[in-house]
Formats: sequence, structure tokens, C-alpha cells
Amino acid sequence: MRLLACLVMLLLALEARAEDVLRVLNWKNYIEPQVLADFQKQTGIRVEYQTMTAAEELDAALGRGQPLDIVVPSHFQLSRLIRGGQLAALDTGRLSHYRSVDSGLLAMLAGIDSANRYAVPYLWGSVGLVVNPGLAEAAYGGPLPNSWSLLFDERQASRLAACGVGLLDAPEETASLWFNYRGRSLSLYGARQIERNLQPLLGIARTVRHLDNDAYIDALADGRLCVAMAWIGHALTASARNPALSYRIPDEGAMVFIDSLAIPSNAERPDLAYRFIDYLLEPRNALADARASQFYSPLAADSPELAELARERPMQVLKSDERRRLYVLERLSVEQKAALDAFWAKVKASRAP
Repeated sequence: MRLLACLVMLLLALEARAEDVLRVLNWKNYIEPQVLADFQKQTGIRVEYQTMTAAEELDAALGRGQPLDIVVPSHFQLSRLIRGGQLAALDTGRLSHYRSVDSGLLAMLAGIDSANRYAVPYLWGSVGLVVNPGLAEAAYGGPLPNSWSLLFDERQASRLAACGVGLLDAPEETASLWFNYRGRSLSLYGARQIERNLQPLLGIARTVRHLDNDAYIDALADGRLCVAMAWIGHALTASARNPALSYRIPDEGAMVFIDSLAIPSNAERPDLAYRFIDYLLEPRNALADARASQFYSPLAADSPELAELARERPMQVLKSDERRRLYVLERLSVEQKAALDAFWAKVKASRAP
């Protein structure tokens, strides 16, 4: 009887092992469901697909040793994860579609502790300006400059206040763009210098109609804002309802984030992870995921698939001159972050009725 029970347990264990299971943790709404379904159907691999809405969730999952084979960290997490030994170095020779990835994105990752050795760009986005030209030019009194001065110059912002101006409730992104507009880098300033240099934002923040990360989308779509700082995905959401809106990369530049595919160092099935990563990099699948998420595709700028997306959704594909004006959001020290958060609390308090 004992022998029979052991044989049953052994057979069950062998059956469980025979099933290929891939464990994935990705951002919510960050994949075309049909791409995921087709991968499972074509390969016979079952994907345990989990989603997250905050970077802290990925940190917590890796910190507790949760069994995962693929994760999708944002660029600002990569240095810490690499230094902590939590990501495995990639053998890109095992990715037949790696050559389809944009070289500029790989260069950006290379500048982050050689993160291109550990991660492959998946989807990415930017923070730029959304403009309703008809409303904005009428309030401004003429053609608009392609510049952050529309928000960051107090006189220009006040001219647009009548038709509505919006800022994101995002201290790091807003402060980074503020310093970049002035030809500087936020990360090079000490805690006291950060607060001192940001002081003009207090006055500007009092005049903006929206300082948030959600309600401003409806305000843009409904014509209650004429100029706003925006995430590209939000800009596309608003423009789908209001075709008059245009998304712009200002002449001074815009900040980008890159979300990448990576394999945890404790992954149980890295072999399956490579197959899934390569499948996602296949141009038709990369294009489908970009369409579904409304963020930028990782495909090379001169690829026919990106040309197709540009014809279909012009705002979702950056022109070459716009790409040259992009930079990656800086990493801040604990002291810099604390100083910025303290200043941002003053910004929000200044708007209180």
C-alpha cells in the first residue's frame, strides 16, 4: 500500500513537472491579450500572468523571493536591482528578434550601469506638452513657441490661465523638466539648492487649473485646458476624444521612462523566459502591444512596423528630431528626494482654498 502511494505521488510530481509554466509580473494593461493567448496556444506553455500598478510591488515580490521568470522594471529601478544581484545577465544571442530593438533605447539603458546587459526595452513613454492650438493661441495672442516656457515662464503661463493650464502632480518629473528647461540637471543639485531653484514654481502652481494625474485628462478632452504637461498615454487618451489636441516634445527636451523585460536571478525557467521575451520582440507582437497600451514601441525607428503605426497614430511615434531631444529621468539621492518632497508639499499647500 505504501509502495502504491509513493508511485502515485511520483506520477503526480512527474505530471506537474511535465507542464511548462512561465511566471510573469508585468504592469497592468501592458500587453495585447491576444498576443498572450497566441503565445500559450503556439508553444503549449502556460503563463501565470500577474500585474502590478506600482514599482514598489515589483520590489516587494523580488524582495520576498517570489518565484518569477520575467519581470518588467522601470529604468529607475534597474541600478538597484542589478547591484543587488536580483537580475540575471542576458544572453542576447538567444533572442532572434533582438536586432529589431531600437539602438537609441539600448544606448539609454547602457547609460544606467550597463543595464542593457540585463534588460531589453519593452514599452516606453515620455512626458511632454499637450496643446489645444485654437484655444491656446487665442489666449496667448499669437503663435505658440514649442517650449516649456508656456508652463514654466510665469508671464506666459499667466497669459494662458484664462483657457486653462495643467501640471502633473509628479514632483520628480516636474522638477526634472524645470531644471532641464534651464539647461541644468536636477541630480547635480544639493537639497537646499533644489528648493531654492524651484521657488518660482510656487507662483505658477497657484495659477494652474489642474495639478493632478487623472482629472486633467477629461479637462483636456472637454476643452477646459489648453496647455498641459502630460504622459504620452494620457495625451493619446484625451486626443481620442478631442482631435484638436496635439502632443509635443518641446525644443528644450522631454523626459522619458523605459520599461524593460528582465529575468530574475532566481528564475526557475529562464529557458521559457527567453522564448517569451523573443516572442514579444517579434515586430508584429511589439506593434500589437504598443497599440493596446498606447505607449511607444521598442522597435527601431526605421522599421516598417513603426512606419505603419505612424500612419495610423501619428502622436504615438516620435520623429527623429524629437527623439534627439529626449533624456532619461535622473536618479536622486535620499536627501535630494526628501528635499523635493518637502518642497512639493508646499506647492500643493499653496493651492489650498
